[in-house]
Amino acid sequence: MIPLTVDLAEMQFIHDRLKGAIDEEIGGRKLEYKFGTMIETPRGALLGGEIAEVAEFFSFGTNDLTQMTYGFSRDDSEATFLPKYIELGIIKKDPFETIDEKGVGELMSLCLQRARKTRPDIEIGICGEHGGDPESVKFCHKIGLNYVSASPYRIPVAILAAAQANTKNEGVD
Repeated sequence: MIPLTVDLAEMQFIHDRLKGAIDEEIGGRKLEYKFGTMIETPRGALLGGEIAEVAEFFSFGTNDLTQMTYGFSRDDSEATFLPKYIELGIIKKDPFETIDEKGVGELMSLCLQRARKTRPDIEIGICGEHGGDPESVKFCHKIGLNYVSASPYRIPVAILAAAQANTKNEGVD
């Protein structure tokens, strides 16, 4: 998984070099693997359709994507103005705890749609703390992501949220 991809040419360059190194290292033996990328920048999300020409999977790095979409540092904002913005209702929820569906979520949705137009079988998920947030997991299910990953202590919450989201989609409460 290649981090911070922002362009197809970059992805192709890295893919070719990495494939060459793997082929050289394994010396003719067969090794099954997938080549993918972290989508952590707005540009990477917007160019998902192009990047999917080479990438076999995407994993949204939602912490970095949130920082770059909002244009502020998580540490600085949480230590200064973000709590006040939430208290005043300027921002409804901490975007580093629950995916901001209007901004970050829209980038994720566009990326997913464009990537699947190019590569219908592409696997797309998220990694990071959002993977352990029930609202974020439900949003990811709603837009059609294949997986979420979370830190070990948040996995039970993520599993429960995914099961609930899947059950609601099947018409069962």
